[in-house]
Amino acid sequence: MKRAFYPADILLPKKELSQSKWSVVACDQFTSEPEYWENVENIVSDEPSTYRMILPEVYLEEEDVESRIAAIQQVMIDYEEKGYFETYKDAMIYVEREDSEGKMRAGLVACFDLEAYDYHKGSSSLIRATEATVIERIPPRVKVRKDAIVELPHIMILVDDPEQSVIEPIGQKKDKMEQVYDYDMMLGGGHNRGYLLDKEQQEKVLSALDLLGSQEHFDKKYDIHDMPVLLYAMGDGNHSLATAKECYEQLKAAYPDQDMSKHPARYALAELVNLHSPALEFEAIHRIVTEIDSEDIKEKMTEELVLCEEELANAQSFEIMENGVTKTMWIGKPSSKLTVGSVQNFLDAYLKEQGGKIDYIHGIDVMKNLTKQENSIGFLLPDMDKSELFPTVIFDGALPRKTFSMGHAQDKRYYMECRKIK
Repeated sequence: MKRAFYPADILLPKKELSQSKWSVVACDQFTSEPEYWENVENIVSDEPSTYRMILPEVYLEEEDVESRIAAIQQVMIDYEEKGYFETYKDAMIYVEREDSEGKMRAGLVACFDLEAYDYHKGSSSLIRATEATVIERIPPRVKVRKDAIVELPHIMILVDDPEQSVIEPIGQKKDKMEQVYDYDMMLGGGHNRGYLLDKEQQEKVLSALDLLGSQEHFDKKYDIHDMPVLLYAMGDGNHSLATAKECYEQLKAAYPDQDMSKHPARYALAELVNLHSPALEFEAIHRIVTEIDSEDIKEKMTEELVLCEEELANAQSFEIMENGVTKTMWIGKPSSKLTVGSVQNFLDAYLKEQGGKIDYIHGIDVMKNLTKQENSIGFLLPDMDKSELFPTVIFDGALPRKTFSMGHAQDKRYYMECRKIK
């Protein structure tokens, strides 16, 4: 079968640098909490850090965004010239992430072939988006990546491996492996350890993935026939992977006569995680809508979705939050198989017509504070069972965007590994 997961030339910070200050959380977290990123700024101070090589999305719409991007790209050059990177050739790194609650999530960091990825709904590629990709979100991210010399991934890609045949066997040998990092993460992020795979371990991983991705195994597993194999499903960072894909496609279009098959931009660094990891929990992502008339949006939502305050049998339900207080509503006229889809479909149409802003929030406590603001309203959505993920993507295509989150914001992937893309 065609492979899409490969060893990579991975860059890590030199051992004398502070790993804790080098490593910061994914840029698409804490988008409504600028104070979090101010704390990061204070902790990092003047020391080398991935914070200087990313654009936290809380600043994505600031007036100085262009100068921020230019500064990021210059820092990457400066860090390389100053020798801050240690290169591990043709590497895979086994990661053990202890989250803020003490649960351990294992993964493998290497690169994925963007030729095997298509984020459009209805895709039959080996790597697929699990949620709808918002095309408008890609161009601002392309600005950050297109002139960058390195990439820093917060992407997590899932494999449906209930037999634990790919990642977990590596963890059993970690005591005999070379450890490349071991540090506490800042601001309650937990602890992170990384180990280098040898060539024999790499081959065992790839062979196990070959078996999982075989047509015979796929058909038997999902009780289907002659449907394209889905081996890798997006967990976190779909828009980041889509941005990498777009940059690669633009590069091919700009140089149609050149062979891009070995170009580093063809690949994207990411972490592979088993869907069945006990530490991997799916949580709902809630919505906060601001700069709107809350009474008007409730009235129109009630009319559109036929909302009812009395429980309806087998009906979709969610909670509306105002001033930190919630009220449960049942949907009499759903527009999607999932509650999140019915709510999101309405909000998309309403905001397009009426204006206002929407943000996606992971924690209920954060929602309580945000909904106390004037002209704001929150929508709390139910969790999704992770066992539904692969079958839903196989049979129905991508889910509505921001359907689920894998853990709290502080438990998202922290930047550590880098890779040259130019």
